[in-house]
Amino acid sequence: MSPQVPKDGIDPRGPRFGAAITATLLLFVILLAMPGASRPPVEPWERATQPAFLLLTGIVVLFSWGAAAGVARHPYGVLFGRVIRPRLAPPAEREDPRPPRFAQLIGLIVTGLGLVLALAGVPFALVTGAALAFVAAFLNSVFGLCIGCQLYLLLVRSRVLT
Repeated sequence: MSPQVPKDGIDPRGPRFGAAITATLLLFVILLAMPGASRPPVEPWERATQPAFLLLTGIVVLFSWGAAAGVARHPYGVLFGRVIRPRLAPPAEREDPRPPRFAQLIGLIVTGLGLVLALAGVPFALVTGAALAFVAAFLNSVFGLCIGCQLYLLLVRSRVLT
């Protein structure tokens, strides 16, 4: 039994559009953070000024925006709604906005944890956090498989979430 879709459901192509942008940005984070891409920082303040760290910080901010405001009010959702969606046919069906919003929260936790651990000096924490989020964003953008959404539905079915 899946949750009822609210009347203000979202176009399911919007989160996929946002996931494509996020996957691209996360790929840049991974490339920038790979060993040999730059001199390894020693001090925490040096880690926080690395390009990969700064870009992932921006992505964390975007994930928190999506988790707090929802994907329709996320910058990628607004861009999709104003620029892309008017050029497309209406969606065949609407999607419940709660699972993608939960997926944004999961992305926030994964990338945020990578940032915190990287700041603490844990080797490869930044790359690992970005890589995990990249895989999820890539699967969503290319195949329409939203791991966070599936986790949300699993938690609803097991009555952990309502």
